[in-house]
Amino acid sequence: MIRYALACEHGHAFEGWFSISTDFDDQKARGLLECPMCGTREVRKQIMAPAVAGAKRNSPDLPPQARAVMMEALSKVRRHVEENFDNVGDAFAAEARAIHEGRSEDRGIYGQATPLEVKALVEDGVPVAPMPPEPPKKTEVN
Repeated sequence: MIRYALACEHGHAFEGWFSISTDFDDQKARGLLECPMCGTREVRKQIMAPAVAGAKRNSPDLPPQARAVMMEALSKVRRHVEENFDNVGDAFAAEARAIHEGRSEDRGIYGQATPLEVKALVEDGVPVAPMPPEPPKKTEVN
């Protein structure tokens, strides 16, 4: 697979993945490429640095203050779900499907599901999202 940095005529930047290098030109000529933000079909390749296999890539860490803000926001979301939604445990997949199909009361729920159950729910259009992780205990933080 080849990744190209792309941009549209309005300056929106995004990326595209292609099987071989000629796929971009072929798809552009056939009008198959469009900007995911504005829908224009005037898309071009951007200049980009090549990725070298095997090179160590360092991902920048969030500054401590930004990390703290993010963790606090995730904690608030988790608390809200735990305080306001029904915990249906390992019956989550069945109950989410029943709510989606109108066979059960429409309400917020949370619980556990296997990766296969989640995949099936998503494929069937059932709206699901992962629960934010529990925040680390203060004794577990550096």
